This record gives sequence, C-alpha cells and structure tokens, in this order.
Amino acid sequence: MSRRAIGWAAGAAAAVLVAAGAVTYAVADSGPDSGSGGGKAAQRTPSADSADAGFARDMAVHHQQAVEMSYIVRDHTKDEDVRRLAYDIAQTQANQRGMLLGWLDLWGLPKVSADPPMTWMGMGGMVTAKDGSLMPGMATNTQMKKLATLNGKQAEIFYLQLMTNHHKGGIHMAEGCVAKCTVGVEKRLAQGMVDAQQSELQVMAGMLKERGAEPLS
Repeated sequence: MSRRAIGWAAGAAAAVLVAAGAVTYAVADSGPDSGSGGGKAAQRTPSADSADAGFARDMAVHHQQAVEMSYIVRDHTKDEDVRRLAYDIAQTQANQRGMLLGWLDLWGLPKVSADPPMTWMGMGGMVTAKDGSLMPGMATNTQMKKLATLNGKQAEIFYLQLMTNHHKGGIHMAEGCVAKCTVGVEKRLAQGMVDAQQSELQVMAGMLKERGAEPLS
C-alpha cells in the first residue's frame, strides 16, 4: 500500500477531527445555558434515551477498543505503514471519544445506561455481548489477547482483520446516528466518521492483499 494512499486516509481522518473541533464549540454554544433565557437552547438538549445520547455512549465504547488495538499493534510490528495507520486511527478515535463523552457532560447526561447497547437504534434486543464483544464489529476478549501475543506480519494481518470488522460495525452505528440523531453537528460528525472509515477500509483491504491475507468471515 502506497504512502500516498495511507496519507489520503490519514487526511480524511484529520479532516474529521478539524470538523469535530468546530462541533465541540457549536454544541457548547447550543447548551441549555447559552443565552436567550435557555428556552430555545434547552429544547435542543437531547434526553438520556435519545439517539444522540445513545450514539455518544456506544461509540465512545466502540472507539476505546479501536484505540487499544491500535496501540497493541504499534508495539508488535516494525512495519512503518501499519504503525502509521494504527497511530492515525488511535489519535482520531481517542479525540472523537473525548468529544462524545464531553457532549454527554455538556448535556448533563449519564455516560452509561441500563439499556443494552444500540437500543437507540432499535437493536437492543438483538445485540448480545459475547466474550467482551459488546457491539457489532467489536473484537472479543479472546481476540484481543491473541493480538497481544503476535508479532510482525502475523500481528499486522490480525490487526487489519480485526480493525476491518471494527470499522464496518462503527460505520453501521454512525449511519444510524446520521438517520436518527437530532443534533445537527453530531449528525455531521457521524457522517464524517462514515467517510473516513470507509476510506480506511479501502487502505486496509490493500494492505491485507499485500500480505496474502483476506478479511475475517
């Protein structure tokens, strides 16, 4: 995979972060204490069971695992392309996770819910946790432990396979926010996640092919 392709994916991720920075300020400005008596702004503050809050909570959890996987592979390979991709994913998703949790604080909403993950998407009864895999695309605890035991090409392949599934699950969730969230800036950030992760999926498909491997079934 060429450096240009990896750089293009990194650029897409960076664009999401730049947009997200503006999003944070916009959400803060639209909080319940943002003037005009708070009446109009208060109406824009999501409820705890809204799609906006559910997406923020669930995607924060989803992103945290991607960050963990990315730092594991950085320590287990010397391949500069994989290390660069992993670093870009870790930095992008760590920053986005902080923003998602920050919005919940701004909205005065809890960061955890008694409802099953993805209830806000109408999938609460269909998603069952399995060995630490709380949502579609997430790796299991067993897979995370296996990744930590691999090195070199084997670590690269398994990371790319796990992250491919992870991105597919993340894209599905972000598309759900685009369709169901009501806070405009959050919908736009979710669409930015879709665009950036789709470009990274193309990069990872090429990197797997270079290593004679395919995505997990």
